[in-house]
Amino acid sequence: MSTDDSTNPIDAMRETIEAEIPDELEISRVTFEGPELVIYTETPQKFAEQDGLVPRLASSVRKRITVRPAPGTQVRERDAEGEIRSLIPEEAGIENLRFYPGTGEVVIEAEKPGMVIGNRGSTLREIQREVGWTAEVLRTPPMESSTVDNVRNYLIQERDERREFLERVGERIHREQQQETDWVRVTTLGCCREVGRASFILSTPETRILIDCGDKPGAEGEVPYLQVPEANPIPDLDAVVLTHAHLDHSALLPLLFKYGFDGPIYTTQATRDLMGLLQLDYLDVAAKEGRSPPYESEMVRKELKHTIPIEYGDVTDIAPDVKLTMHNAGHILGSAVSHFHIGNGFHNVVFSGDIHYKDTRLFNGASNDFPRAETLVMESTYGRRDDYQTDQEDSERKLTELVNETYEEGGKVVIPAFAVGRSQELMLVLEEAMREGRIPTMPVYLDGMIREATAIHTAYPEFLRDGLRERILHEDENPFLADQFQQVDGGEEMREDIADGEECVILSTSGMVTGGPIMSWLRLLGGEPENTLLFVGYQAQGTLGRRIQSGRREIPFSDRGSRSEQMTLRFDVESVSGFSGHADRNGLEDFVGTMSPRPEEVLCVHGDETATDQLSSALYQELNVRTHAPRNLETFRFD
Repeated sequence: MSTDDSTNPIDAMRETIEAEIPDELEISRVTFEGPELVIYTETPQKFAEQDGLVPRLASSVRKRITVRPAPGTQVRERDAEGEIRSLIPEEAGIENLRFYPGTGEVVIEAEKPGMVIGNRGSTLREIQREVGWTAEVLRTPPMESSTVDNVRNYLIQERDERREFLERVGERIHREQQQETDWVRVTTLGCCREVGRASFILSTPETRILIDCGDKPGAEGEVPYLQVPEANPIPDLDAVVLTHAHLDHSALLPLLFKYGFDGPIYTTQATRDLMGLLQLDYLDVAAKEGRSPPYESEMVRKELKHTIPIEYGDVTDIAPDVKLTMHNAGHILGSAVSHFHIGNGFHNVVFSGDIHYKDTRLFNGASNDFPRAETLVMESTYGRRDDYQTDQEDSERKLTELVNETYEEGGKVVIPAFAVGRSQELMLVLEEAMREGRIPTMPVYLDGMIREATAIHTAYPEFLRDGLRERILHEDENPFLADQFQQVDGGEEMREDIADGEECVILSTSGMVTGGPIMSWLRLLGGEPENTLLFVGYQAQGTLGRRIQSGRREIPFSDRGSRSEQMTLRFDVESVSGFSGHADRNGLEDFVGTMSPRPEEVLCVHGDETATDQLSSALYQELNVRTHAPRNLETFRFD
């Protein structure tokens, strides 16, 4: 859409900025990069001398602002590097500096980014004041992570193309609104009266946004209803918002690019890295099982290039009439409760994603405090009236008792665990119990992606609870680096050696026993009664994990992709409920009951039919709010 100069938002903002800055500051260019406003200046050092100027400008134009030097105004790279290193304390542990003359940025990777940033950004301002370059700071992960390295290197390689993409997105976000916001609709494309294939369309007269796009565990081929008119044409979607990285929310996002989508995906930085890890593994597992993957790895890379990370609490424009704010969901690393402010105060919709309401060893509990919230789309995984989990202390006590009993019988404990979230929680419990002598010190083998996912956790300690964050940042106290944690990296031969060896605990993907290395452990250890299979997470309907948990002991088993045969499980099968990343029935009710402000309407989703019906009924009766337990392909209008 074209506009004349008088209505061009860039020109209007430049006029506002130039009216507020001192005369000695010169602006050469103002542009949008995604939701951010970028100011290029001929006088970067003088800009940096104006303490508090950028926050004042950001308040005036109501945008996040980045100031960069116009090309050629900064100090030479070689001289700048020496000056930058002299300004930053040696104990910050600078690992790398990369200069980008086209945008005047220098990327500084360091072990302690806080020391690079300085108190309230003081060191960053000093860097700009002395050398003219605008610094971006990255943390060196305490544990080496190939995923973090690969994502960062890929985005660095694609930096110029990504900058062009961000400018296109910025123009679209800040286009002149054509239609009045007089209604909001939510269309359900999946995860209604079921767990899995989470996907929704949030639409206004001006905008269409897709929230999540996942698969359904144990139900190959059941995908979100992306073919319906509300979701099409897919290339014209204004944005995608991802609440967290679990595959039942993220697995099929790359498929959008196969269908022609070229827009932004908004999520947290940790979720960006985790989704890449999980999606590439998703393709790998499909190939090993002889299934046709729905997309190629190139689509995952394209998705990463189109991701715009946002931080908890930042109000972000994602369309002319929609602002997004993400808040901690307490579920897994980077998981977010997503708040959409629509129109000029017209309506506010909150998508809970998956939540854990109480604090855990890993995370603070989910946030539920918002400026406004008329409608809540709420997960209901444990929404049945009797879905009460044991508390954390009791769960940990039961876990240690089961490990001790199995150890005394000379057996091994096998725990099917999600690579992201539950595995790290269990690692913390086991490390502490061994350190304090409550269970014998023994090897804890990590099979599948667990170690890599753990390394990603250490790369983003700001998402973790304060005490754990501090321990991770001190290498000698990092619980994830304990000697007993050993990666299974020798394939089937190593698994056989472990099965024939001493007592141990094995954490293995997949968490719902739907494939992956856990199948080898069933074959190797399932026939011995002294061993224990311990479930610690939700087992979805239709998964092998649910069937075993429900008492089935004769299971089909495919020998490395060839013939299928029946296998009899003879080991002890136990469940401990308190380690789930989902809130139980009490937690779900408390999340809504203490939510500020309390929503006027709640849509109960992401739970089986009984769970959504019973939670919906309870919220209506106890809190006097309108509730629904939608089916897939329903549309709700709010006005």
